[in-house]
Amino acid sequence: MAVEFHFLIPSFKLKNSRRLSEFIQLLAYTEEHQVGDINYIFCSDKYLLTLNKKYLKHNTLTDILTFDYSEYDEVSGDIYISIDRVKENASVFKQPFQIEIARVLFHGALHLCGYKDKKPSHQKLMRSKEDFYLNLWSGQ
Repeated sequence: MAVEFHFLIPSFKLKNSRRLSEFIQLLAYTEEHQVGDINYIFCSDKYLLTLNKKYLKHNTLTDILTFDYSEYDEVSGDIYISIDRVKENASVFKQPFQIEIARVLFHGALHLCGYKDKKPSHQKLMRSKEDFYLNLWSGQ
């Protein structure tokens, strides 16, 4: 049972990967879940758009797609993250890349913990959870 990081973009390296893995496990535990197998796959816009079209029938760019395989209180899944989108979002929201990548990592883990983000009320809760964990992360 582990949090693992996979790179489809060989030039991309994730800083603090061990610390992030441990923190994501803490996030799940705080949300009253155990960690099964969580795979984060870092890819390009093009790759993620192909997945978005194939599995969700959406022809739009996105920063993250979460495939949830969780059972009971054990969270498991594959989380695809577009590095291109994260870089652009960091610029748009005037955030350092490392903060934006952490936000997206935590966002995916929160999806596995059962949080949704389709309705405005769900989006508000998701954002508050992201902010909570970002503050906890940056305070470590």
